[in-house]
Amino acid sequence: MINLVPDAIASLKEWGIEGPFEYGLVLGTGLGPVAELIENPVIVPYAQLPGFPKGQVSGHSARIVAGRIGKSRVFAMQGRAHYYEHGDAAIMRTPVETMAALGIKNLVLTNAAGSLLEDVPPGALALIGDHINLSGVNPLIGLTDDSRFVPMVDAYDPDMRQALRAAAAKAGIPLPEGIYHWFPGPSFETPAEIRASKLLGATLVGMSTVPEVILARRLGLRVAGISMVTNYGAGLFGGAPSHAETKSVAAEAGEKMKALLGRFFNNR
Repeated sequence: MINLVPDAIASLKEWGIEGPFEYGLVLGTGLGPVAELIENPVIVPYAQLPGFPKGQVSGHSARIVAGRIGKSRVFAMQGRAHYYEHGDAAIMRTPVETMAALGIKNLVLTNAAGSLLEDVPPGALALIGDHINLSGVNPLIGLTDDSRFVPMVDAYDPDMRQALRAAAAKAGIPLPEGIYHWFPGPSFETPAEIRASKLLGATLVGMSTVPEVILARRLGLRVAGISMVTNYGAGLFGGAPSHAETKSVAAEAGEKMKALLGRFFNNR
């Protein structure tokens, strides 16, 4: 893979964006408005940055919003690229490596997800404590050095999870912790697949985030993941997920994510 990070860093500098930043933030479907928390933002379309996704999913704004939330400098991505768009699990490698090059040590990933628990309904937020990836797909396949052998114990940083739980409590927002099962998509899961996920211990399902976690952990970044529940899994509690439902519920419930992250960053 061609290393486009130096070119991306140079382009960001031309737009007035330079490190160090304390946090990276990736905003999933319908969660772009969370970037409104950023004070004095500098905005750069991905199209201006080599190696960044050009935006092929409705509900993703496809731009960088960089600035400050509270005491922390935050580099936010409004939208991500997915494996199902390109057939490349490492499609987010340049953005993640660019964040690391900007001095970022902490990465907060958000997504829209399906819930497998009746008491975690659409509109709820859930903290990711671990994930399952049985797809046979991994963004580190093809690397030849020992950095590919990434330990995945505590992939979702315990200290960051605790800080998010504390922020949620202060904001009065329930934040149950769950296990996220990554499916490559783009078709939604079948009812049989959802039943299998439940047997494996999953409580959330979705089509993103896990490749970024693996890429970030290879670089030594601390990672936290938060899901916004937009539907029940197929066949559960009347669940029959669609992308329209995902966007609609994410738009309605995005204020919860905004309140949670605002409290989190202002407490750092």
